[in-house]
Amino acid sequence: MTASQSPIWHPFTQHGLGDTIPLIARGEGARLYDANGHYWIDAISSWWVTTHGHAHPRIMAAIRDQSEKLDQLIFAGWTHEPAETLAAELIRITPDPLTRVFFSDSGSTSVEVALKMALGYWYNIGEPRSRILVLEHSYHGDTIGTMSVGERGVYNRAWQPLLFDVDTVPFPHEGMERATLDALEAACSKKPAAFIVEPLILGAGGMLIYPAWVLAEMRAICSRHNVLFIADEVMTGWGRTGTRFACDQAGVIPDIVCLSKGLTGGAMPLAVTLCIEPIFQAHWSTDRAKTFYHSSSYTANPIACAAAAANLAIWRDEPVQHRIDTLADAQGAHLSMLAHDPRVENPRRLGTIAAFDIAARDAGYLSNLAPRLIAFYRDRGVLLRPLGNTVYVMPPYGITPTDLAQVWDAIAASLDMG
Repeated sequence: MTASQSPIWHPFTQHGLGDTIPLIARGEGARLYDANGHYWIDAISSWWVTTHGHAHPRIMAAIRDQSEKLDQLIFAGWTHEPAETLAAELIRITPDPLTRVFFSDSGSTSVEVALKMALGYWYNIGEPRSRILVLEHSYHGDTIGTMSVGERGVYNRAWQPLLFDVDTVPFPHEGMERATLDALEAACSKKPAAFIVEPLILGAGGMLIYPAWVLAEMRAICSRHNVLFIADEVMTGWGRTGTRFACDQAGVIPDIVCLSKGLTGGAMPLAVTLCIEPIFQAHWSTDRAKTFYHSSSYTANPIACAAAAANLAIWRDEPVQHRIDTLADAQGAHLSMLAHDPRVENPRRLGTIAAFDIAARDAGYLSNLAPRLIAFYRDRGVLLRPLGNTVYVMPPYGITPTDLAQVWDAIAASLDMG
């Protein structure tokens, strides 16, 4: 159907262009099907959330089972078994200093929670700090706080009056890493509240990759200056970068970490913000004024928590890391076949994520190339959503070699469009 035939206002969609919007009836593995059986290969995991594949049997079974027991419960002063099980398992698989789990319902809200935790910590210990440090080109969500700590541009220009000021550290481009670290050192000396970063790769900022040693040094600088270190692992978590969490590759333990997207295997909206004990203790008091005042109606929804617990069981019981390694190798092989094409610029890969830029006269986020590419891929049975002239592939880990080859064949056929 076309956008004009539906009352729905879709996200990140310019309805004035009149583009066709496929109506999907079901999903299985890496494929999405319409009612007529036509399929598209989901090469971006439906905005980076689907890890094991659509409608994974174990996760679907957990959702069905929980839906017949408890669908929803206020989480302010009450609890339930799926949340307790999930929280305990998250604490088990993350580094020991992370001792507390705060539930929310999306990546954006997990970051909002992290920012409020950081500022609340300093306020409650009697040393109010309000400045946040951010990395250039970052994206952390579309709520007011997350837009404030993300890159400024056309996608948030209308709401500029609502955004708070931040201090920006330049992205550590190859050969310029020292400039980034020096800038962070100088900014940390002014005693900001926290530094927030997407570890190893910036997602919506263009799939920009930087090395693990830089992440480790950024963490060390924050530690030296007693600046809270927030890792936004909403996209990078759950194996996308080749390890369960991107911070693992740098031996980094954040003070606060944000998780969502693949937390439920992509089946249900859920997020968590984990923090170290001192942050929790700064809010623990007999004084109700020190309460951490943040919630949403669906905090720790039991059905979503059950889906997440099933996802963690899959990680525990099945060879997920082997699937990730296999996909990463396959992605590297496909990318290498295009790497020397003059129409391909800056080919890059991190774990299961492969990306490159199409040499184009019209580059950047608002490149007119992007909508043409989206339509081109859609007509060839592939769901890809380039970031301007940046094409990236981030499929579910269970994608078949045949489907992955179809994705890369479509990409190869699109290179002349630049």
